[in-house]
Amino acid sequence: MDGKMLARLGAVVFVAVAITATAIEMTRNETPPEMGHARVVEPARDPLREEQRRCQQLGQAAASDTDCMRVWAESRDRFLGRPPAPAVPTTEGR
Repeated sequence: MDGKMLARLGAVVFVAVAITATAIEMTRNETPPEMGHARVVEPARDPLREEQRRCQQLGQAAASDTDCMRVWAESRDRFLGRPPAPAVPTTEGR
């Protein structure tokens, strides 16, 4: 085989592979696979989030606001996965 014939054969093989890859890509189904029927249900309104926004709007005054301190402690506990602290101290055994 001479050089010209080998170049032509290579070009034909390249075009055939390109056409095949294009045909496969065009027939591919573009719908994403189903993730199942489980849906994550999020509360429509998160009171903790609303309190965080209020504290954010207070600015530096929030550092001395007891409600903001409570909100920050609660959001920190939620982030770290700790159980929420009781709101009112309980007396056991009395």
